[in-house]
Amino acid sequence: MNLKKLIYNILLLLFVGFYSCNPKANQEHAGTKELPVITLQRDSMIINTDYPARIEGKVNVDIRAQVEGYISKIYVEEGAFVKAGANLFKIDDRTYLEQLNTAEANLRAANAALSNARLEVEKYSLLSSSNVTSDFQLRTAQAQYESALANVEQQKAAVETAKINLGFTLVKSPVSGYIGRIPKRIGNLVSRGDVQPLTTLSDISQVYAYFSMSETDFLAFNQLYQGKTIEEKIKNMSQVTLVLADGSIYPQPGKIEMINGEFDVNTGAISIRATFDNPSLLLRTGNTGRIIVPRIENNVFAIPVLSTMDVQGKIFAIRLTQDNRAERIPLNIAGKEGDYYIVRTGLKEGDKIVSQEIGTIVEGEVITPKMN
Repeated sequence: MNLKKLIYNILLLLFVGFYSCNPKANQEHAGTKELPVITLQRDSMIINTDYPARIEGKVNVDIRAQVEGYISKIYVEEGAFVKAGANLFKIDDRTYLEQLNTAEANLRAANAALSNARLEVEKYSLLSSSNVTSDFQLRTAQAQYESALANVEQQKAAVETAKINLGFTLVKSPVSGYIGRIPKRIGNLVSRGDVQPLTTLSDISQVYAYFSMSETDFLAFNQLYQGKTIEEKIKNMSQVTLVLADGSIYPQPGKIEMINGEFDVNTGAISIRATFDNPSLLLRTGNTGRIIVPRIENNVFAIPVLSTMDVQGKIFAIRLTQDNRAERIPLNIAGKEGDYYIVRTGLKEGDKIVSQEIGTIVEGEVITPKMN
């Protein structure tokens, strides 16, 4: 009996030792993990991509002096709204008024000389027809008349130039818009060669939002819309959204209306312009923001970001095999929308992805799926 008991105890110890050193046996004894699992289904997703943008008024006009002189009057204030044709600045016009008077006096003298030359032609025409004088004197009188006529035309042009210069002394608004900064005040000397304009006038009833897109993004963006030409594709493009500097969404949707004809060789990006209505005049030239460009991805999988792991810059998920063993699978990310990665390839419909605690899972481990 003692020998049998001893043999039994030895076998029992060997069995316990083997069992404790066998992870698979331990796992089966302890029970498998029960974790939430997502069954993948293909779907269509709208992916929003944002780009930094700068805002400009539809019309931005630098108001500059066309003649030299001292500012004698300013009719507007900075930031004021003016209509097209409104008076903005007055430049001292005394010099130009005298130039006009001189030009008009020269014109009157030229007209008098023309009348005298005409009389000479008439006189020598009568004398020549009566053979009293030679034809040479008549031709000379005719030449003097032509010269006097040309001088009249020249003086008329001088009068018109003087009138234009005099008109330039009253600077008017070419378009309706808002007045910008006025750096020069009454008494300052201005001229056509000034680097700094008198002011800037902005029409902001509509604004342009300029942003740039990389070559890769543009190629993908270009394939989304039907049309043989860029113009046709632009007509079929979706509306875009403007996010303001404070993170709020601008209420008016925008429309892409222009794509530059070439990429910037320095940045490798192409410039795009979207137009937004600005009825409340909230947007001004110089504003910044972000343009949200939507695109539709068909037949893709949406995988929660929390269901993935980042390993050395690559995104992985834990997929269950047919026998519910965990395998780490790399994901081909097409984009990100909110808390989801968009995946085109590398997975198939019906695959089961562990949605939680994936950092604790050992590859090859058996998982009991808990469907969400």
